[in-house]
Amino acid sequence: MGKKCEVSGKHTTFGNHVTTRGKAKYLGGVGTKTTGISRRTFEPNLQRIHVWLPNGTTRYVRVATSVIRTGVLKLEVDGKLQTFPLIKASKGSAKARAELKNLYPI
Repeated sequence: MGKKCEVSGKHTTFGNHVTTRGKAKYLGGVGTKTTGISRRTFEPNLQRIHVWLPNGTTRYVRVATSVIRTGVLKLEVDGKLQTFPLIKASKGSAKARAELKNLYPI
């Protein structure tokens, strides 16, 4: 398969690319005709991000952009599946650590 999101499990899927010619009926033509069908791939938009984990460590994760937009990660940490808010380590270590301490008081 190749590309796969570590959080949502999104992966490469397959479909068809349909080539047509002609003018659509609603535009005044006689309709479009299919001239060729070939296989193609649909790949998830994966980004490699640096993330703070609840146990205080950081890790690089390949995540789909749809997961980044939700702002919630469900990752296997220390052998258990955990849900926690997404805190990018690239925000600046001091700011991210302070935000992490507010969320997970140790």
